[in-house]
This record gives sequence, C-alpha cells and structure tokens, in this order.
Amino acid sequence: MPERIDSDTPAHVAIIMDGNGRWAAQRGLPRSAGHRRGVETVRHITREARQLDIHYLTLFSFSSENWQRPQHEVHFLLQLLERFIEADLAELHTQDVRLRVLGRRAELSPKLRRLIDHAENLTAENTSQQLQIAFNYGGREEIADAAARLAVRAAAGTLDPKAITPAVFAAELLTAGVPEPDLLIRTGGEYRISNFLLWQCAYTEFYFSDTLWPNFTRADLDEALAVYAKRERRFGRVNTQEGGGA
Repeated sequence: MPERIDSDTPAHVAIIMDGNGRWAAQRGLPRSAGHRRGVETVRHITREARQLDIHYLTLFSFSSENWQRPQHEVHFLLQLLERFIEADLAELHTQDVRLRVLGRRAELSPKLRRLIDHAENLTAENTSQQLQIAFNYGGREEIADAAARLAVRAAAGTLDPKAITPAVFAAELLTAGVPEPDLLIRTGGEYRISNFLLWQCAYTEFYFSDTLWPNFTRADLDEALAVYAKRERRFGRVNTQEGGGA
C-alpha cells in the first residue's frame, strides 16, 4: 500500500515527460534542443519536488520502444543521460538524493553502465529523496522479466508456484521496496501511459497536462498537486461518510 494515503501531498510522483520534440519544432529547432531543454526542466522539477516533500520522483526518460527513433536521436539521448549523471551527481549526492536508473542495461554502452553503477552506489545511503530515471524501460518488459525470474526459481524447486502472491511478484520488479506512485503526471497533452509502470499504477491517480515538458514549471506541478489533493483515494474501500459508493 502506498505511503501517506490520507495526505494531500503524494509521497511518490511519477512523470511521463512528453513534448520535447514539439517544443523544439515550434521554435524551428532540432529535436535535440528540446531534449536538452527538457533536462533543465528535470533539474528544476527535482528540486521543487524535494522542497514539497515528495520523497520519490520517477521520471520516464527513454522507453524500450524509443530505439526505433532515428539513430542520431537515440545516440543523443544516450549521451544526454551520461552528461546528466556526470554533471549532476555531485549536487544530487550533496542534497542527500538517492539516484536509481530503472530499465534493461544490457543494450547500454559499458561507459554508461559504469556511470549508472557508480551513481547508484555513491548515493545508495541517501534518504532525503529518491530520484528514479526510467531509461530503456518498458512496463511489459519489466513484468515479463520478473515472471521469468520467478519461473526459474519455481523450476529449480526453490519457490512453490502457489506461493507467488502479488507481494512476492512486486518484490521482483525494478521498483521493489518503493511505494507505488500516488500520482502520475503526463505532460504534452497526450492521454495514455505508454507502457510506464503498468503494475505499479493499479491505484495511481492520473493527471494529464497540456504543457510541453520543457515549459513545465513549479506552477504546473502545484496545479497537478492541487487536483490530486481533491481526489478521494479509496483503494477499493467505501466512503463511510456517503454511506456507500461504487
């Protein structure tokens, strides 16, 4: 069950950062300029979320389907993550932020894998905020990988298939030990979750913003949080004040 169920402030916010390419196109700039500006927004929103006591922030940066984009754009996005870690790791560590990268790593370069490992090891004990970057991530792939690991254990006789409960399954996911998102924000005016945290978002509140990610500000985040604060989260329970409900 997510933390702080009765709080107006979500403990865990997940964001699908959409609209970098359109932001660039509106200005006659290459898509890379939009991605570069989007990283500045990541820095800004991460700091703002920390000030708001949002303890977990998960950002969808690069999906497992994004490899289908033009090769030069994929290469740029891979380099962008490298540069972000190299440029921001010291500040994140100083601010007591734990950094984690969620997603398959086999396709990433050895240099990028080393950077990710170093960043995660360096910040592993930090507790003020956990910043999770979903990179080369897909929700279906995450579920399939978890199922495969459980199947290996079952075939080896170390796990009774009847003992596989939702809690046991969740412990095999990349987000094991992290509360499920209270709020999922998608920027850019699209109304879908694009294979992001499919298992984890079973009871997550959704908020869709027309603002393109490079333009997303503290005011936009405050608006999303204000809408979230008005939501009633039942988790299958009944509102006793109303005497019932669907």
